[in-house]
Amino acid sequence: MARRGRAGREASKAKRGAGAIRLYGRHAVEAALDNPRRVCRKLFVTGEVAQKYHLPSDMPVERGDGAALARMVPGDAPHQGLVIEVDALPVVHLDELLKGGKPLLVLDQVTDPHNVGAIIRSAAAFGAAGVITQDRHSPPESGALAKAASGALERVPWCRVTNLSRALEEIAEAGYWRIGLAGEAERTLSDATRDLPTCLVLGAEGDGLRQNVAAHCDILARLPISDAIESLNVSNAAAVALYAVSR
Repeated sequence: MARRGRAGREASKAKRGAGAIRLYGRHAVEAALDNPRRVCRKLFVTGEVAQKYHLPSDMPVERGDGAALARMVPGDAPHQGLVIEVDALPVVHLDELLKGGKPLLVLDQVTDPHNVGAIIRSAAAFGAAGVITQDRHSPPESGALAKAASGALERVPWCRVTNLSRALEEIAEAGYWRIGLAGEAERTLSDATRDLPTCLVLGAEGDGLRQNVAAHCDILARLPISDAIESLNVSNAAAVALYAVSR
C-alpha cells in the first residue's frame, strides 16, 4: 500500500504501524469503511447495531455483545457497538501536500494521541492540506487517535517525516510562510500573517517549539488570550489558529 516516492522526498521510510489496528466508535469506523485508501480486514458489531446497518458483504463480520467488544478496545473507550480491524494508512509524502496553497500544520513533539486526533479533526474542519509530524516524536496510528479525530483521520493527509527542520525548508521552498506559535512571541498571530500560503508550527505543551524548529520558522507569533489562563491546550490553539488563517 505504501507509495514509492522519488529520492529526496521528505517522508518516513517506515510504515505507520505494524500489524492490525483496531478502530472503534461510529464516526471512526464509518469513515474507515468509506475510505478507498483504507484496507479493512474485519468488522465487529453488536446485534443491536447490526440491525441498523447495511453490513459490508466483502469482508468478515462478527457479531458479539457490548462486553465482548469492550474487551477489544482500551480501558473504558466508548466503542458504540462498532470495532474494525484495519491496516495502517498508506504513507503520505510531503510534496503531496504542497499543492494548492491550503494551510499546513506542523506538530513538534506533540505526542498525546487525543491531541493529535483533535488537531486532525480541526484540520478537516478548516480545510487544511494536511498535518505533518516527526516519526520519533509523535503517536502511532491508533483507535484512540482515530476516535479523537472523529472520522477526519480518513480525510486529512497525515505525513510523518524523519526531520522536521528539513521538512520546513522544503515547505518554505514551496512558497509557504511559516508561523511558529510561541506564548513568548511579541507579535500576535494576526500581525504575523502574510498574503502567502500559511504553515502553522506548534510545539508540545510545556516545552513548546524546540530551538532548531523555531529557527526554521519565518516568524514567531502568539495567540492573544486573556490573563485568566496561562495558555491553551495545543489542540485548542491549533483550532483557533487555523480559524484565524483560514479567514
